[in-house]
Amino acid sequence: MDRIPVEIGKLIVRPHHLFHNQWALLTAGDFDREDYNGMTIGWGALGTMWSKPFAFVAVRHSRFTFRFMEKYDNFTISVFPRSCHEALTVMGTQSGRDQNKISASGLTLERAKTVTAPVYEEAELTIECKKIYANDLNPAHFLDVSIDRHYPNKDIHRIYYGEILYASAVKSYQFVKTKDLIPILEHA
Repeated sequence: MDRIPVEIGKLIVRPHHLFHNQWALLTAGDFDREDYNGMTIGWGALGTMWSKPFAFVAVRHSRFTFRFMEKYDNFTISVFPRSCHEALTVMGTQSGRDQNKISASGLTLERAKTVTAPVYEEAELTIECKKIYANDLNPAHFLDVSIDRHYPNKDIHRIYYGEILYASAVKSYQFVKTKDLIPILEHA
């Protein structure tokens, strides 16, 4: 994919659509050591926390990727075009414990620019993060009772906050000038 670096303040995304409809891959590990795993994610967020640009991702303890998230201090989020939907299905339904699911998906790993975790050549957006906070969700603090239905086996997620260190994207995710944003907001 023809990605170029993008300043995080100029990154244009629809966060809910990105995680809920488009899907993404979370990858943690070390590209050079060939010690990594990735998984499809549908839950996450982008924003500002502690005056830093951040992404957060949620990983259940039972997922194979969890061990890589615990072992390494960084992770990447890669977002793909619709044409990669089948590959993302493989990454979300197969376990790296049992096979090389990245190879089975047909996706191509590449070295990230600032972190050890890899990104994917086919991605149209990559976000590289350094972990800055992690904690398990506490069901005692769920204020909406419907949240419980996501945890029938009590396999709670750990939430990882990552400071965004670098992003690259195809042109459709970028604005060159802030004034270009005004017409879009006026017609929203």
